[in-house]
Amino acid sequence: MPSEFTGKHVTVAGLGVSGVPAAKVLHGLGARVTVVNDGDDERARTQAAELEALGVTVRLGDGDTLPEGTELIVTAPGWKPTKPLFTAAAEAGVPVWGDVELAWRLRGLDGRKPAPWLAVTGTNGKTTTVQMLASILKAAGLRTAAVGNIGVSLLDAVTGDTGYDVLAVELSSYQLHWAPSLRAHSAAVLNLAPDHLDWHGSMEAYAADKGRIYEGNRVACVYNVADRATEDLVRAADVEEGCRAVGFTLGTPGPSQLGVVEGLLVDRAFVEDRHKNAQELAEVADVNPPAPHNVANALAAAGLARAFGVPAAAVRDGLRAFTPDAHRIAHVADVDGVAYVDDSKATNTHATEASLAAYESIVWIAGGLAKGATFDELVTGAAKRLRGVVLIGADRALIREALARHAPEVPVVDLDRTDTGAMLQAVQEARRLARPGDTVLLAPACASMDMFTNYNQRGDAFAQAVRELGA
Repeated sequence: MPSEFTGKHVTVAGLGVSGVPAAKVLHGLGARVTVVNDGDDERARTQAAELEALGVTVRLGDGDTLPEGTELIVTAPGWKPTKPLFTAAAEAGVPVWGDVELAWRLRGLDGRKPAPWLAVTGTNGKTTTVQMLASILKAAGLRTAAVGNIGVSLLDAVTGDTGYDVLAVELSSYQLHWAPSLRAHSAAVLNLAPDHLDWHGSMEAYAADKGRIYEGNRVACVYNVADRATEDLVRAADVEEGCRAVGFTLGTPGPSQLGVVEGLLVDRAFVEDRHKNAQELAEVADVNPPAPHNVANALAAAGLARAFGVPAAAVRDGLRAFTPDAHRIAHVADVDGVAYVDDSKATNTHATEASLAAYESIVWIAGGLAKGATFDELVTGAAKRLRGVVLIGADRALIREALARHAPEVPVVDLDRTDTGAMLQAVQEARRLARPGDTVLLAPACASMDMFTNYNQRGDAFAQAVRELGA
């Protein structure tokens, strides 16, 4: 039992996916744990009762007041740094960790050699890339798991009974903000685009938190050749001596890069004489689905796996075995020669731009909660691909106005409703606009909560509507 936690008064900020495991682990290590939570709903009360039965103190409905005697705060990643709780902590000299920081410090607690972390962040594509990476590592015969922001507790991974060889770790900008001592084996930043700026305060602060993933890397910092900002983060990082910058590109790779040559994924980074040689890893057709942004995800995953010493054959086998999660550019059905694709997970303009780029002729279903986004650049880039557009949701007018400015010739159907039944009408209108060979693409570029519980429910509604077309 680590002496640093025995008898220490630790405040856990927030219940939920990260807070409950953190409270349990800290209590088990002998800390005196108090949990504070903003909400006081039925779910919170159920979680509180479970923790109180263990001897943990829980305060519901007051997440702003610093409990007396607090020596350390372990916070849920989504709590903003500007909360009064953290202001009070700073004034009192109390350190603040996230659950990722706690997990990092608890590695090897059971005396086993800690599993290295291969870490992934970026505005879009994190979950898919981490899942691809885990599939590749498993194909190489390694004991691994996809953990972190993907919804699987890192604390469970580092303190549980399973002895892992390596972990594939998805990290959000929130988690990285609260993880000052994290030092990964190798890490990748997939892309950078404005997101969560209300939390971080500026694009510069958001990028800086993403860039923390490269600090202290031992083997490779993997970056996106097409996104200069990711390379800039590598240049700014303080890494271990000998750590390499490794790029991935959808074009022909240069030395120290992974890329695509004549339908093949190839490696010119982890080979002998990378100036003259390249190693075939897989075919583009092995990537599911082989949309450009997903091929980029596969290259990033392959780069991290190769940095860990995984053989080329395992990259191919892992990509072939990988099945993407629902609502990520998922083909639902073909109806009357038209493909219907669900990319409900495209909740911001950057993700939607990648989705639109995957198809030649599109009837686009878009709209929802814009979260402060603007759509001029997105529409300008996609205009030539649009057969038509169907708009739904609370902030659809923002997209309609961008279409009027930059794609005035594209037919637009504006559905003035925000009930869940609007999706069926949207799909019916999209069918009317589509021609054989087109793709009807749900890529909303907006959050879903104006009409649906989450993007999963929105995607399910789209898929059900498509099934009704073919019935």
